[in-house]
Amino acid sequence: MAKTDWGETLELKISMLPESPGCYLMKDSAGTIIYVGKAVNLKNRVRSYFRDTEHTPKVAAMISHIADFDILLCESNLEALCLECNLIKEHKPYYNILLKDDKHYPYLRLDLKEHFPRLTLARRMEKDGAKYFGPYIGATAVRQIIDAVRDVFPLRTCRKKLPLARPVRPCINADIGKCLAPCAGRCTEAEYWDMMDGVLSFLNGDFNLVIDKLTAQMTACAERMDYEKAAVLRDKIRDVRGLMERQIAIRTDLSEQDIIALAQDGVDAMVQILYVRGGRMLGGDRFLLEREGAEDPGEVLSDFMTQYYGQGPVIPRHVLVQALPEGTQEQMEQWLRQEKGAAVTLRTPRRGEKHDLVLLAAKNAGDALEKRNARAAVREERTSGAAANLGRILGLDRYPRRIEGYDISNTQGVLSVGSMVVFVDGVPAKKEYRQFRIKTVEGANDFASLHEVLTRRFTHGLREIEERAEKGLPPEGGKFSDLPDLVLIDGGPQQVRFALDAVRACGADVAMFGLAEKEEAIWLPDRDSPILLDHATPELQLIQRIRDEAHRTAITHHRGLRDKAFTRSALDGIPGIGPGRRKALLKRFGSVKQVKAAALEDLIATDGMTRAAAEAVYAWAHPAPPTD
Repeated sequence: MAKTDWGETLELKISMLPESPGCYLMKDSAGTIIYVGKAVNLKNRVRSYFRDTEHTPKVAAMISHIADFDILLCESNLEALCLECNLIKEHKPYYNILLKDDKHYPYLRLDLKEHFPRLTLARRMEKDGAKYFGPYIGATAVRQIIDAVRDVFPLRTCRKKLPLARPVRPCINADIGKCLAPCAGRCTEAEYWDMMDGVLSFLNGDFNLVIDKLTAQMTACAERMDYEKAAVLRDKIRDVRGLMERQIAIRTDLSEQDIIALAQDGVDAMVQILYVRGGRMLGGDRFLLEREGAEDPGEVLSDFMTQYYGQGPVIPRHVLVQALPEGTQEQMEQWLRQEKGAAVTLRTPRRGEKHDLVLLAAKNAGDALEKRNARAAVREERTSGAAANLGRILGLDRYPRRIEGYDISNTQGVLSVGSMVVFVDGVPAKKEYRQFRIKTVEGANDFASLHEVLTRRFTHGLREIEERAEKGLPPEGGKFSDLPDLVLIDGGPQQVRFALDAVRACGADVAMFGLAEKEEAIWLPDRDSPILLDHATPELQLIQRIRDEAHRTAITHHRGLRDKAFTRSALDGIPGIGPGRRKALLKRFGSVKQVKAAALEDLIATDGMTRAAAEAVYAWAHPAPPTD
């Protein structure tokens, strides 16, 4: 194998790589960072990319785009890991694992920097100095806890920035005993924080304070023979106990684990996380990692974990992972502890109950990847696969990447319009849709209207191609310059021949066919008999989707014009009267009849009217009598 010549500058940088921990940033010819990696020994790691050896498909693709690289030295492997995580977040390199699924369980948030803190719902945990509790199983559970807390502790809910310069009238929550009303000066900051101690105890799992308080209130009500209120408090005690048994905030015990595993198919990978909280499995999340199907499982999971846990989710007390790169477990565990700010254990179990949990996560990942690939196969069969097969059925010599469908819509020849819809690789490209107002045809003549639409479309397209070529631009990118590989006409052989003549008259040569609604027969210009496809075939279903989309678009455009025409006002034809003045006149006088009866001075006094506009309205309302 011939040695690759990387160029004098790059070869010099490769030869001078230090034997130090650090990060490396691979760049393409435009200077864009395409990959960020870490290394215990930068010299050995970075040089491995430039050796003429076999690489995985992803690495080989990345190497083919490398034009330069930079390095950042670090004091330790842990520092390199932290730096890599931050660089990936900042630059989002194409060949790194980038998580797109932002689904996380909700949290409760208390901003202890506020003078009078509020309890709020948060969708993710941020490093903002606030105290977070959770995650909880769904937003409903969080709101239940907030309600339970506020039933016992009268926290404020408003967004006022307290303390205020002067007291204000409190809201109804103060009147019903659910807020201490610091905005009205009814409590001091010290009194509010005394209450906050109970809130923090409750959210940290010490429910006894809440239960004792509710029990005391229930007993007092019973002694006063207020049995109805005592029953409500009894039910509340039961609800709080049940709620806290079901929804356990994150604690540092052996029942708190994340189990992480993956499945690979040679192209992509699927990572599955299972969440165990309070000794029970709450559910999980899965993440598709494109282009990671042939990479080392340990490397994939290690990179995934730094991205996932670096985004903010609460790190559990224990993490079980299917695999890690050799010699990196201690370093990764140390990084997790640093991110959590508390003890974390990281294990890759090989036997026992924990290993069974990892196998369960891997089984879920495999099932999710298999289903995703099956869906992708069905989607391809119905789109690009159907387009390719349609091209073969119609005898085309190339794949019909761009298919355009046309239709005409009018009401007894009035407000006639044409539609052009575009499907690229069997998928609607709605930004490419175009609508046409018929200009040269009078009455309900669909043949002539279709001739006009096609003539305008291909005349514009061919002209744009010439203009873009003169500027050195490719045909794609103009309004009409991307010509179709195939055109669908809604109709039979006559419509197809008529449409083909219109296109050829413009100087274009495009394959064309029609779909006759009766029997859904396919007609080609040079055939005397139609092609009939089974109604269950993806090819016919694709044609029907294009035909129906063209029909829907044409009707929608026509109806919009018709509705606009029917809602025109008699004032619209008056010179100087636009939508704003028309609205002002009707608002003041109430109807067109009253506008006609108005005096010139009243018209001039209307908002937005000038003397010239008012005189035009008055002249319209009082036309001069005809002269002999």
